[in-house]
Amino acid sequence: MPKVLAEFKDFISRGNVIDLAVAVVIGAAFIGIVNAVVEGLLTPLIGIFFSRDFSDMTFTINDSVFRYGDVINAVLQFLAVAAAVFFLVIKPINVLNERFRRGEDQPAPSPPTDEAVLLAEIRDLLRMQRNGGGSVPQQGAIPPPGAAPPPGTVPPRNY
Repeated sequence: MPKVLAEFKDFISRGNVIDLAVAVVIGAAFIGIVNAVVEGLLTPLIGIFFSRDFSDMTFTINDSVFRYGDVINAVLQFLAVAAAVFFLVIKPINVLNERFRRGEDQPAPSPPTDEAVLLAEIRDLLRMQRNGGGSVPQQGAIPPPGAAPPPGTVPPRNY
């Protein structure tokens, strides 16, 4: 029997179970707030158009009372909870996930400096000379003195 109690203790002390319990307690408190907002603010505001409160809206057929105002209140409560969960939980998490995927928290690489461009051109020129001068230089490379740049390439900078 002590093994079963130890397993139960391990189960209860898992993070998921504790997180779930906290979520249920906070959710119950949140429902109370939403109910108060819907019943105390939204229902009377919408009821202005009907000249009364939703909870008073009923009709009777053969001594059976149908409280359709309570259904309207329940729908409003659901929409209020759904909106609160979406705007306070889902939307912020989606924004953070999108930032994380794009790497927006990291600074954008700065464009190369003029010195870096010049060094890259010198590197390309040396590579071309090492290969016997027969290879086509890469985009942005400096041709040897007296040689015309290949067609379609950007002419070298004069420093």
